[in-house]
This record gives sequence, structure tokens and C-alpha cells, in this order.
Amino acid sequence: MLEISSRRPRPTLLLVGVLLIQILLLAFQIKRGRDVRLIRVWSVEAMTPLQRTGTWFGSTLHSGWKGYVDLRRARAENDALRQELARLQLRNYQLESTAQELSRLQELLNFREANSSVPMLAAEVIGANADSSGQTLYINRGQGDGLRRDMGVITPAGVVGKILEVFPGTSQVLLISDRDSGVGAMLAPSRTHGVAKGTGNSLLRMDYVVNDEKVTLGEAIVTSGDDRIFPKDLPVGTAAGAQQGNPFQTILVKPAVRLDRLEEVIVLLTTTEFQPAVAGDVAIKAHSPVAAIPIGPAPSIPANSLGGNPPGNPGKRPATATTAPGDQKPITKQTAPNPSAAKPQ
Repeated sequence: MLEISSRRPRPTLLLVGVLLIQILLLAFQIKRGRDVRLIRVWSVEAMTPLQRTGTWFGSTLHSGWKGYVDLRRARAENDALRQELARLQLRNYQLESTAQELSRLQELLNFREANSSVPMLAAEVIGANADSSGQTLYINRGQGDGLRRDMGVITPAGVVGKILEVFPGTSQVLLISDRDSGVGAMLAPSRTHGVAKGTGNSLLRMDYVVNDEKVTLGEAIVTSGDDRIFPKDLPVGTAAGAQQGNPFQTILVKPAVRLDRLEEVIVLLTTTEFQPAVAGDVAIKAHSPVAAIPIGPAPSIPANSLGGNPPGNPGKRPATATTAPGDQKPITKQTAPNPSAAKPQ
């Protein structure tokens, strides 16, 4: 019985095989529209899903690979662009700094040419006092350049301070904002004299102005020449407020110069009075403006032309640059009064 049951599937399989062959032969013989055999139609319909599946899979794989490659390439390009952006930003900062420096030097040159008859010397700020209790800075000019104590230091914008200490190659400048500093000053419209003193902060204080004197906010305050350091009519600042006192009122003064942004200054080599000319009224020379301003050592410039020491005699000042007409005594023998003790005339 087992053998009979095991042999039964063979005729069935044979029958199925014969039927399939018969169907294939019929499909091969039967034709549809445009003489297309039926077996071809079945073959196309059977292979189409497989082709679509293969095409979709291949397209997906290709797109994924291409996206991966493009992503890596884009990441590398982004890194390169970031580096280039950082380089260009640094270059832009350098160019802006250079442009600002040239602008400052042109301003100094204009001021120097507008006041060419006044002995003065340009200097570069090389340091500041680290002590918060005092407000001083250091410049790259010293005894070798003819500097001495109590010489006035200015910029084209106005008064900066005075020389406090002189060393062989550098000097210390006491800013007008220092508590120990004082400048002979006066109200520009009324010519009322007083003394502008430092307070240790961003504002100055002007004393010795009577209470009856009307002070307008923003009124210009200039040097009076009473301190024998600065000539008359150099800008000191503008009135920022006034308060009645006994017997004098106290005037707050906003300095004309941003003392926290100084990079180049001008040292006045004489106290001879002069009327500061407007720097913009003088044309700038076409050739290198930097060469016309002696920043750093300038041994090739005659000292007499700048009011400095004559060659070979560093201990004396030329009488033509430091003495009044008819007086042959050098100004180094004069004693400059304390600016803080100056009284209004």
C-alpha cells in the first residue's frame, strides 16, 4: 500500500507538465494584434514587474551613493570656504586698521603743514600706565629728540597732556584727565579764564569761574596760555554741565580728544603762541604722507627745523625756538608755574 501511494503523484505531475507544454504551444501559435504572439505578451507582462523592481533598486542605490559622495564633497568645500572666509575677514581687519592709520597720519600731516611755522614733533604712543590711580602714557620720543619736561602734547583735535618724565629714548606723558594735571583754560565765547583739572575719569573740571558767568551746554573751552605750557586757543573740550559753588562755580568739561584711543600725538617744542590753522585747508602732498611725519627716530631731520637740540650739543635748546624776541635766555631756565594753582586774570 505504501508503494502504491508513493507512485500516485507521478501521473499527476506528468499530466501537469503535458498541460503546460500544450499551453505554451498554443500561446506560441496564437497571435494577437499586429501579429504579436501570445507567449511574447505573457513574457513581457511577467518580466515587467521584475524590471521595474530592478530599475528602482538600482536607481535608489545610485542616488544614495551619489548623495553620499556629494555630501562628502560639500563638507570638504564648506571647510575650505570657512577657512577662506576666516582669511578674508582677517585681511579685511588688517586693511581697515591700515586705512585708519593712514587717515590718522594724514590728519597729523595736514595739521603739521597748516602750522608749519610752529616747531613740533610727531610721536607714537607705545604704552600706558598699568596703575589705575594715574593716567599716563609713553611715547617713542625722548632726550635724543630734544624733549624735556612740561612740554605740551596735543593732537589735531586738541590738548592731550604734558611731558612728565623724559628718558633717553622715551617719555612719559601726563594726561589732562589725571588728578594731578591742570591746564590753563578759558571759555571761548566770553574769554573768561579758569583752570581745567583732571578728575581721574572721563570728564574734566574747570574751576575759578565766577558764579555770575553764564555757561552754555556744549560751549567750547580752549587753552588760555596762563600755564606757560600750551599756547592760546587750543581746544580743551566742551562744557558738559555747570554747578554753582562758593565762591566759584564748577564746570564739567568733556575733553576734545578721546584719551583712550590715542596712537599718535604731537609734542610742541615751544610755548610760542600760534593760531591753530584748520588742517583741511592745506592740501595733502601726493607723495608718501607717512614719510613727512617723523614717527620713530629721525636723525636725518635737522634739529633746528623742528625746534630740537642742535647736533653735538644735546643739553641746550636753540634760542630761536624757545625764547621770546629780544631775550636770549633759554626757556629751560624758566620755572613753569603749577597749572593747578593758576588764577583767572
